[in-house]
Amino acid sequence: MMVKWGVLSTARIGREKVIPALQKAKGVEVAAIASRNEENAKKVAAELGIEKAYGSYEALLADPDIDVIYNPLPNHMHVPMTIEAVKAGKHVLCEKPIALDADEARLLLEMPDDRFVMEAFMVRAHPQWQRALEIVESGELGKLQSIQAFFGYSNQDPQNIRNKAELGGGGLMDIGCYPIVASRYFYNAEPERVVSLIDRDRNFGTDRLTSVMMDFGEGRQAQFTVSTQSAPYQRINLVGTAKRLEILIPFNAPAGEETILRLDSGSVLGDGAIEVERVPACDQYTLQGELFSRVVQGEEELPYGVGDAIQNMEIIDAIVRSERNDSWETVGSPD
Repeated sequence: MMVKWGVLSTARIGREKVIPALQKAKGVEVAAIASRNEENAKKVAAELGIEKAYGSYEALLADPDIDVIYNPLPNHMHVPMTIEAVKAGKHVLCEKPIALDADEARLLLEMPDDRFVMEAFMVRAHPQWQRALEIVESGELGKLQSIQAFFGYSNQDPQNIRNKAELGGGGLMDIGCYPIVASRYFYNAEPERVVSLIDRDRNFGTDRLTSVMMDFGEGRQAQFTVSTQSAPYQRINLVGTAKRLEILIPFNAPAGEETILRLDSGSVLGDGAIEVERVPACDQYTLQGELFSRVVQGEEELPYGVGDAIQNMEIIDAIVRSERNDSWETVGSPD
């Protein structure tokens, strides 16, 4: 049975990454796309071989043939349009971050439980993350005690939505959510408190360089830096009492190329003791689409849902409070 997907908007991430990946996925049919401009929707549909094109989001949501909505709209439209999609009887894969803050994300708890909503952290579907977790859980690293991550790119276009603070732009919202998810994933725990150091662009008002320390209790720490105005680079280091594991391209793993994990005992400083493990080529967006389609068909349990998304927003909210109050902040604490 094919699960029919509809895509809200002709956003670049959908056109260039997600839709082509979904079109390769087993059991998935990208059957419709919508834009506020019907001609634009028709153009993209023709380019990508999509059967139906709609000139409004509402028209797509009203299509009775569509099972799943992929929502890659700007951050401030994630919750409103996800709610509308669920009300229309659709399941929703929503781009990250799922909301502008935890209070807005909690509105999704009011939705019917027979419709699935999942935040689109495609990294969780990639075998390199799953293999790294296996190594952590095997005890080969010893006790995992520090997670260090960096994720940066350079984008100084004033018209780009990532540089519009009022629409949920900035490094923390756009990419900071990834090392937060990574830390929660590899510790299989939640941070108790956070502290942040944030540099904001004077023109955009967005955070362009954000560093965060998270305390997971029991001596477990996570530190990350994200930047929207740096040399493009990304890395995760999982440091244990016995060994260290490095994920070379943890977030934007290239589709169709093998990825690399580097295990280091530290017996020789530098690269002398590193063992390389190569993870076979895949497309994490394809795997994410197949996973969500299996969930919709009842073949698999939802791996994480709205509650997980709310928790991620609670952590982001605490990081923002830390900047404002210049202090450590408890995750989930009120202002």
